[in-house]
Amino acid sequence: MNRAREKPDSKSGVTCDGCGANIPEGEDREHYGQVLCEDCYMDALSPSRTCDPWAVHSAKRLGDKTGGLQTNALQDKILGVLAETGGIEPRELAQRLGIKPVELERETAALRHMEKLRGELREGRKYIVLW
Repeated sequence: MNRAREKPDSKSGVTCDGCGANIPEGEDREHYGQVLCEDCYMDALSPSRTCDPWAVHSAKRLGDKTGGLQTNALQDKILGVLAETGGIEPRELAQRLGIKPVELERETAALRHMEKLRGELREGRKYIVLW
């Protein structure tokens, strides 16, 4: 079993096996043998799914009723980079925006459900492109 390691400069708490953050004593969560912080635990329990027909249907219906779907600031940045580059690999996009890959997955899943971006294979490599 992969147990969390004591942080050398910390008198209490453990280190998250997911992101490496120090977790205060008593706030750690165990998931399949890993000790995780609350954020990593939530990501493990509810991973992003880009291919979710029900979410696409719901987003379309909500957009129809409200006159369009709103995007947040990070989603606007993602769409801006895609417009500028014509498509980019997920790893490069996360680096360019200075965010964790899991954050990018969450935001791109939402944008995919809104049909604002999609995936595309180019020379056998996955790219994110505008819809």
